Amino acid sequence: MTSTNTGNGIHHVTAIAGQAQRNLDFYTRILGLRLVKRTVNFDDPGAYHFYYGDAAGSPGTILTFFPWEHAAPGRAGAGELQETVFRIPQSAIGYWTQRLVNHGLERATRFGETVLTFRDPDGLRLALVGIPGIESEAAWDNGEVPAESAIRGFHSVSLMLERTERTGAILTDVFGFREMAKEGNTTRYAVEGTVLGGIVDLQAVGGFLPARLGRGSVHHLAFRAADDAAEMAMVRKLAENHGLHTTEQKNRDYFRSVYFREPGHVLFEIATDIPGFAVDEPAESLGAALKLPAFLEGHREAIEAALPVLA
Repeated sequence: MTSTNTGNGIHHVTAIAGQAQRNLDFYTRILGLRLVKRTVNFDDPGAYHFYYGDAAGSPGTILTFFPWEHAAPGRAGAGELQETVFRIPQSAIGYWTQRLVNHGLERATRFGETVLTFRDPDGLRLALVGIPGIESEAAWDNGEVPAESAIRGFHSVSLMLERTERTGAILTDVFGFREMAKEGNTTRYAVEGTVLGGIVDLQAVGGFLPARLGRGSVHHLAFRAADDAAEMAMVRKLAENHGLHTTEQKNRDYFRSVYFREPGHVLFEIATDIPGFAVDEPAESLGAALKLPAFLEGHREAIEAALPVLA
């Protein structure tokens, strides 16, 4: 499938889950996403790292998880990515309202759009936004959710911050967003021309308790860079214009990344679009086999023995 995305925007969102099988079932069967990569946490190879997205694993569609079965629940608060929002056809609102009735579904209107909010089995805050006229966009069909109703990548993310001004300045200066609208205490930023993952909402919540990372919370938010040169240009701009320094570049096999804490304490990543998820397995069989980075391949037998068995 050819991506409908262009320009900058969100690359992926990574969250913390509990039981691996429960996470896999919810995102592939209930939400109908494709498991595009089954690997391990490179820093903790005793745990899986699941990547869910569209048929091709396009940037702007990828929600990933570290399933740590015994992780304590997180606590909502200031300094976190509070909600991850997907796009669905406006005509599918009724379908999803019925499908998610047992997952804490609530209906709302934000910025003139119909929004269905709900939670996954670990309490992660999710939402669907109905978008008119996107029925013809290509969609993953695994037999669980009909293609005409299927999720079409990210709509947006919502960050809950003590203050939003410095974060907004980074979105506009470094990542190519611009301020689009305000509604209550929320400011919407968007990248013009970016269809998938082109919106970030910043919610100012001065006085809230700080968030506590745990099961059901987001670990980090990754923004797109076309390649290494684009990533390094962003790194320089962060340092020169905002006084922020990133980690060294880390090879994550499917993208290359740097990390930093934005002023509101959310962990941001910049991830390259290249080389993509088909670098180590055919596009038609993405997610079918456990893939390990080269430095862990010699330990495959021990790693597979320690990981939870998946049905």
